[in-house]
Amino acid sequence: MKKIISKHKILILGASGFIGNAIYKELCSYFNTFGTYFTNDISFNGNHHFFQYNIEEDDILDILEAVKPTIIISSLRGDFSAQITAHLRIIEYLAHHKCKLIFISSANVFDAYSKYPSYENDKTLSESIFGRLKIKIENMLLRLPKRKYAILRLPMVFGVTSPRIEEIKKQLKENKSIEVFPKLVMNVTTDKRLSQQIHYIINRNKSGVFHLGSKDLVHHDDFIIEIINKLGDYQPIFKHVYTTNEDRYLAVLPKTNPLPKHLQLYSLEILSDLEL
Repeated sequence: MKKIISKHKILILGASGFIGNAIYKELCSYFNTFGTYFTNDISFNGNHHFFQYNIEEDDILDILEAVKPTIIISSLRGDFSAQITAHLRIIEYLAHHKCKLIFISSANVFDAYSKYPSYENDKTLSESIFGRLKIKIENMLLRLPKRKYAILRLPMVFGVTSPRIEEIKKQLKENKSIEVFPKLVMNVTTDKRLSQQIHYIINRNKSGVFHLGSKDLVHHDDFIIEIINKLGDYQPIFKHVYTTNEDRYLAVLPKTNPLPKHLQLYSLEILSDLEL
C-alpha cells in the first residue's frame, strides 16, 4: 500500500513500550513517524526513525532538535524525577516551535476519589506516587495555551501482548493465584482502540483533556474472569483483595470532550479485541 504522508512529523517518546509501539504501528503509514527506545533491542539498531534514549542520562532536547517534530506523543516510563525533567525540556521546546504535546496520563490522577467515576474537568487528587507524578506533569501542561497540548487520561489498558495479559497467562500456566479486586469499579481500553483515537485527535487537531476509556463500567474481578474464559479452559486460583467494603471507582468517563460515536468504546468490544 502506498504510504500517505501528511504534513505532520511525529515523535513518540517510549515507542518501544507496549502502548508507544501500538501508537507507532497505527501512525507510521500515515505520518512521518519517529520514536525513542531504551532497550538494546537489535530490531531498532540501524532504523533511522528510532533514537536510543536513556531518560536518566540523555537530554531529550537533542532528539527534538534532530527530528523537529510538529507533534510529540509522550508515553515515557522510568525514573519519576527524570520524567519531570524531560517534560520540562519538552515544554521549553514547545514554547519556541510550532509543536503540540500529546501526553499519556492515567485514571490514577483521581485515585484519591473513590465514590464516583471522574470526568474531564474534575479536580485531580491522588494518593499514589504514580498518580501524583501524572498530576504534576498535567499541571505543567495546563499552564500552556490549550492548542499546545492534549492530555489523554487512560483507564486500565489491555491488549493481546499487554503486560497484564502476559502476567495472567504466566500465572495460569504456573497455577499461581491471580489477584482480583471485587470492589473495584473501572472502565477499560485496548492499545488498538487507543491508537485509533489518537489518530483521530491528530487528524482533527484536537486539544484539551480527553478521557479515553469504555463508556460502561465493569468490576475488576468480572472483567478478569471474562479474559481468562477467552484464554482457554482453566480453573484459576483467585486471590480476592478487598481494600474497602464498598465499591471503589477508578474510572475516567467523557462528558465535556467526547469523541465521535464510532470511536466510543464498550467493554464487550474491548473483550472482543482480546481474541487470544
